[in-house]
Amino acid sequence: RIMNAAVLDSGICEVDDSFNLRPLLYDVSSVSLKSEKSQTFCSVSLGIEGSANKIGVGIIRCICTRTIISDAIESSEKLVENDENGYSYSYQYEILCNPRKTYITPAGQGFLPRETAWHHQNHVVALIRHALNCSNLERGWKDIDCICFTKGPGLGGPLRSCAIAARMLSLMWKKPLVAVNHCVAHIEMGRVVTHCSNPVVLYVSGGNTQVIAFNDRRYRIFGETIDIAVGNCLDRFA
Repeated sequence: RIMNAAVLDSGICEVDDSFNLRPLLYDVSSVSLKSEKSQTFCSVSLGIEGSANKIGVGIIRCICTRTIISDAIESSEKLVENDENGYSYSYQYEILCNPRKTYITPAGQGFLPRETAWHHQNHVVALIRHALNCSNLERGWKDIDCICFTKGPGLGGPLRSCAIAARMLSLMWKKPLVAVNHCVAHIEMGRVVTHCSNPVVLYVSGGNTQVIAFNDRRYRIFGETIDIAVGNCLDRFA
């Protein structure tokens, strides 16, 4: 599970309409370790985020090491999770590149969906090229394992513009396409930065406030309000 929000809000985990989180890395749960002490898997993801007035293209490398729980070594430098089959998974993430472009309106004016969508359409190709060039991937786009994009929530026009760009890359490069939930992306980025495997989250992005925790393979909302926006309060005092 990776995210792309500052690296994009395109986290790089897959979320379906029921808010069910699926790890993006290859499914290795059925692979037996046999005599090996550990196995390492690697994936590189390109994500496109454009849910508001900023468009970003991020490329992230995730290295997953699977070991038997009894042989696992705790580390504060890695995100570690255990499963019910007796295996421990440690994740290391590297942001290879993350160029962004912000649509800035005149002072006192907000940004409208149509003009913001045009802005994203005008810059997305250049950002993708720049991300591939500065990521120093040995084989360029051929080293990308999947294409990710922000499915929502967000502004409809900008979201559609980025989704179309992501779908075109997926078709041209024959790579899997992964839709990412904007909110889950923010949470997953926090997990990556803090190495926290099972947090209770105060979600303060935008105009809502939520208390969220991960339970039974899903992020579940334990409390929320739309009339006391902690995020907006922090923005005003920042």
